[in-house]
Amino acid sequence: QVQLVESGGGLVQPGGSLRLSCAASGITFSYYDMAWYRQAPGNQRELDASISSGDSTNYANSVKGRFTISRDNAKNTVYLQMNNLKPEDTAVYYCNAVRFLRNSWGQGTQVTVSS
Repeated sequence: QVQLVESGGGLVQPGGSLRLSCAASGITFSYYDMAWYRQAPGNQRELDASISSGDSTNYANSVKGRFTISRDNAKNTVYLQMNNLKPEDTAVYYCNAVRFLRNSWGQGTQVTVSS
């Protein structure tokens, strides 16, 4: 059974940084494409960044140049480094694992950007 556990969220001031982590278990992590999504209140869940099993990355325009996704297959963990955070980045951030069109989700971690 796939289990994804996010951590690293919190309250940060505008312009600050956070690093989110997602630890995976129950899967052969290196085979999976991984991604980070966000969902703000009243909004649909949307993709911020993805990293394939081959380490190809993709970013939403709104986070390009500010967020960096990476993975450590030895630790079964995917990261999202978030710099220059803005109030509009406030959301619950979810980790996603995909293989053969089967999606698995973590429980989410809250990120709040406010002064």
